[in-house]
Amino acid sequence: MNKILIGAIGAVALSLSAPASAADLAARPYTKAPPPMVAAIYDWSGFYIGINGGGGSAHKCWDFVTPVTGVLIGEGCHNATGGTVGGQVGYRWQSANWVFGLEGQGNWADFSGDNVSTTFIGTGLRDRSKINAFGLFTGQVGYAWNNVLFYVKGGGAVVSDRYRGYDVITGLEFDRANETRWGGTVGAGLEFGFAPNWTVGVEYDHIFMGNRTIGFAGSGNFVVAPAGAFTRSERIGQDVDIGLVRVNYRWGGPVIAKY
Repeated sequence: MNKILIGAIGAVALSLSAPASAADLAARPYTKAPPPMVAAIYDWSGFYIGINGGGGSAHKCWDFVTPVTGVLIGEGCHNATGGTVGGQVGYRWQSANWVFGLEGQGNWADFSGDNVSTTFIGTGLRDRSKINAFGLFTGQVGYAWNNVLFYVKGGGAVVSDRYRGYDVITGLEFDRANETRWGGTVGAGLEFGFAPNWTVGVEYDHIFMGNRTIGFAGSGNFVVAPAGAFTRSERIGQDVDIGLVRVNYRWGGPVIAKY
């Protein structure tokens, strides 16, 4: 009987103490939800200015224009190669992943080369050419993967050409000509945004210069070629290939936040 009474008293005491123990538990602290993820998207929009450097090769073929008849006689071809350095300025605007732009570029160049004429073999004449400078005026269409941009370009080109004829034996200049030639250009490039507003890239350009007939004048070193006197006409065709490394600084927001 005592055991039953003691057990009943214990059960009552346990039931009375349980709510008090639960009330004594500390309330769970409130934790603020983490902010939503933000993706940084590179923005290619804005004005930019930059420098470039690299090399190129101009393939030039000369044809002697026969007086009176105008028949062309091939004199041979050569590649005028060398280095170049210059700058560019432009503007781009971005719509989703597509990037559009306009750009002007100007370069000093030293692309030079020569070949011995196959027409004037008896006189030993060496035909030499040099590109002193070129300019490109192009539109661009590109596609961006965040801070990586691939683009194609096309437009107009202008080249400053210098031509010289040299006597093979004496090395003296026989005659000369200069011209500024206009043509077209196409190209492609890959650009990488490595810091806010700074990009680096590589670019290839091909310039179509076509054929032009050029009149040469004597240099005055030979009796048969008095200074300024007409000596010959040459139809000269040329195409130019250029590879460049470019660095640009852009005015515009480097990134935009996208939730």
